[in-house]
Amino acid sequence: MTNWRWWLCSLLFAATTVNYLDRQVLSLTYEEFIKPEFHWTDADYGTITSFFSIFYAIACLFAGKFVDWMGTKKGYIIAIAVWSAAACMHAFCGWATVLFTDGVESTAAMKALEAGSRAALAVSTTSVYLFLLCRGLLALGESANFPAAVKVTAEYFPKKDRAFATSIFNAGASVGALAAPLCIPPLAVKLGWEMAFIIIGALGFIWIFFWAFMYEKPEESRHVNAAELEYVHQDDAADEVERKSIAAQKVIPFGKCFTYRQTWAFITGKFFTDGVWWFYLFWAPSYFSNQFNAPATSGLGQALIFTLYAIVTVVSIFGGYLPRIFVDKKGMLPYNGRMLAMLIFAFLPLAALAAQPLGFRFDTPWWPAILIGIAAAGHQAWSANLYSTIGDMFPKSTIASITGIGAMAGGVGSMIVQKVAGNLFTYAESAGSAFTFMGFEGKPAGYFMIFCFCGVAYLLAWVIMKTLVPKYKLIEV
Repeated sequence: MTNWRWWLCSLLFAATTVNYLDRQVLSLTYEEFIKPEFHWTDADYGTITSFFSIFYAIACLFAGKFVDWMGTKKGYIIAIAVWSAAACMHAFCGWATVLFTDGVESTAAMKALEAGSRAALAVSTTSVYLFLLCRGLLALGESANFPAAVKVTAEYFPKKDRAFATSIFNAGASVGALAAPLCIPPLAVKLGWEMAFIIIGALGFIWIFFWAFMYEKPEESRHVNAAELEYVHQDDAADEVERKSIAAQKVIPFGKCFTYRQTWAFITGKFFTDGVWWFYLFWAPSYFSNQFNAPATSGLGQALIFTLYAIVTVVSIFGGYLPRIFVDKKGMLPYNGRMLAMLIFAFLPLAALAAQPLGFRFDTPWWPAILIGIAAAGHQAWSANLYSTIGDMFPKSTIASITGIGAMAGGVGSMIVQKVAGNLFTYAESAGSAFTFMGFEGKPAGYFMIFCFCGVAYLLAWVIMKTLVPKYKLIEV
């Protein structure tokens, strides 16, 4: 039997790695390069990250249908071409800002403007709109990555192998997060922040070359022999029976989905917690630079971000195993086992409460890096189980709708967190010692306020979810 399916799985892994690299270039170049050049405040950065979050969530509602409509091969090519082009476009925002701002002749002159002047305000405003355009296109393209990758695994892998194949390509998210601090800041230092965007963005076009020549449907691929084709389609007979069963199920109208407590439980879980993950992803490099003088361009800054995501990668792997122990060993219902596991995972983010106090107490950024890593790992474990609760409570005919509703709720929650964080940090920095919170002053007080929310958000969400659905109840249509 040939094993062409695993070569395609490696391409999915590469695409997901590039996906996460592209979205992290901004966060790793913001503090040292982009912020001073465009005279941004943290409020400006918060606006951009919040826009990316909500636009990505909205695009996710339609990405799957787009891939189905265009077909796997063309759909994936278009998606990665759009996000790669958008990633490269960030590099030209400086040139475009000069072009659209009166009285500014070059990027060097733009950077030399007096902070707070009318010209500096014009530069920051123009550049923010340009970056919003680039981030919107990036979100639009990236939203199709996971729907397309999941579709490929369904085409090329039997059911028993799909979870393993999915775990392989999904690992690209962690690998991308780990690789980003090791390659992006050095590129920005040696070649300029613009080239960091272009080089990382160009990786997607290289991927397209391999995808265009390697992917065909299993029945049409010259690399797949009869034995592998038979292995891939071993579930076809059972799938046909399942399709007929699903077709016989009544589909819950979209509007009626909101009348169920189970829907609002899932909305709650996504709304309160998605923003926490995106906050760590977008703001961690800036936090280490601001609070501990460890910019992403330094060896210490790179080591801190790498350590944070290494902890996330290792710890979150066990997130999917705990419910199985409760179900297999304790005989619990799947939903009850998942909710108990989620309660346990909801305590891990409390580690974020100690990040700021221990970091300042011992004057080291390593405590925050480790504790934020534990908190973020708790999110990944929580999220994996949260998605699984949909299948526990809803018929298969409605799972996609509920997933989309939850993604939107998570996007709205993330938008609020990013916007509030940016405005809060800008205000706290300007207020200085006049702004205090639990022993911290100025910007450190602002960070600690956000960390407090990040720490308790999961327990708050779990309590509300349990109140809405105190006992397991399958929805019957």
